[in-house]
Amino acid sequence: MTKQRIIQLLLFLGTITSLYFVPWTMLWAWLQPIPDTVQEQVDQALKHDFDGIIVYVDQAGQPPGFYVAGWHDTKNKIPAYPEALFKIASISKLYDAVAITRLVGDGRLSLDQTLADYFPELVGRIEHAEAITLRLMVQHRSGIPNLTDTPNFWVDPPKSSEEALERVLDLPASFAPDQGYEYSNTNYLLISELIKKLTGGDKSQYIKEEILKPLGLTHTYGSLREVKLDSLMSGYYVGVEDDIKTTDYSSMIATAEDVGTFLRALNDGSLFKAGEQEIYSSIYVYNHTGLIPGYQSIARYHPDIDAVVVQFTNTTDFEGYNWSLSELVYGRIIKILRKK
Repeated sequence: MTKQRIIQLLLFLGTITSLYFVPWTMLWAWLQPIPDTVQEQVDQALKHDFDGIIVYVDQAGQPPGFYVAGWHDTKNKIPAYPEALFKIASISKLYDAVAITRLVGDGRLSLDQTLADYFPELVGRIEHAEAITLRLMVQHRSGIPNLTDTPNFWVDPPKSSEEALERVLDLPASFAPDQGYEYSNTNYLLISELIKKLTGGDKSQYIKEEILKPLGLTHTYGSLREVKLDSLMSGYYVGVEDDIKTTDYSSMIATAEDVGTFLRALNDGSLFKAGEQEIYSSIYVYNHTGLIPGYQSIARYHPDIDAVVVQFTNTTDFEGYNWSLSELVYGRIIKILRKK
């Protein structure tokens, strides 16, 4: 057998092996033809075992589009509807970054001051506290370990910010400040505490006054305690029969339209005061996703079609297949919009 033939055989065997381990649901979803309309694609998403899905499209020159399928509450057979509230998880980091930008622009914070400057009590409890600047925390370049990676975080979530922070105190740093990147929710826990400390009140109230009210956003909330549970879309985790929407992971909650309105203002700059957009652009991104048990969200602006597209899906799993499927559905929606 020639060397070339041996290589071909090995490649063939590698392909067969890789196909054996490919999740067939993913492969099947990927092979499906892309439908002609966003609503058809949203309806098709239910074949990927999502309980419910909400999509909001704000494309320049057109009225906003709302697309839903599946269930708002599966057990009680309440259909999904576009005005439902949803736990937006890490999308909230965009709001936090804007809040930091405003405080920096007002001269109340410095991006180059350190964790030790703002929280001297954490010196010796968080490694490199004297060298970790606010800028590095916003950018996930601090090296502070991610609290949601600590044992049993999602099974037994902390009851307070103090308890959450306690889970990472005295742990070794993931890397020296500014010497790597690691997405760490601990950074934004500390940022939230800093906003609270500086404003003398609740971070949610500051965001409400400085960001939400000027944009006319009346369906965005800082916590589960602020909402009527019937309006909150149910959340499901594969293998768990119960609705887990009452489990509190300290997530912001909003409608898809509110998230879309915020994202449009963030990307077109109308959200910012003079000089703020330059600050924001130097520290954080303009699009985000969110993932906590039962809730997946994607919020992105697409400049080539001048469109903000927000997608909520309310079913997650341990392996991450549902996240990949959610991204696949989202990508197909963007392709449909680009064809128009």
